[in-house]
Amino acid sequence: MRLACALFVGMILGLDRELRGIAAGLRTHALVCTSAAVITLSALDLYANVKAHGGDADPLRVIQGLAQAIGFIAAGAIFINAGKVQNLTTAANVWLTTGVGIAFGAGQFRLAAGAAIAGIVIVTVVRLLE
Repeated sequence: MRLACALFVGMILGLDRELRGIAAGLRTHALVCTSAAVITLSALDLYANVKAHGGDADPLRVIQGLAQAIGFIAAGAIFINAGKVQNLTTAANVWLTTGVGIAFGAGQFRLAAGAAIAGIVIVTVVRLLE
């Protein structure tokens, strides 16, 4: 259920980028959101297994690493062409998509849905208002 929600919402978050012909579109956002959910689910499962055997682990380290990695990838999407910054919104949308995937992976459905709705409003409604 968590992965299915992440996949579906990731696709929705990438739809605006896809319709505008931007390289990081539907598939990219779906993959980012789903992979963030998978990594979060895996971290939580590993944490439970380690704790059940008397060990100590911190699943937040996995989420921290994921956030750093996607930040690096998103930053790579940003470039300057003739003094104009491009792909900044796409990079931010990929970053949000990762956060939504993490929230779905952690079972925080309301948080993930709220963030996704905010993102959709920002990349569509706010763009139209601009």
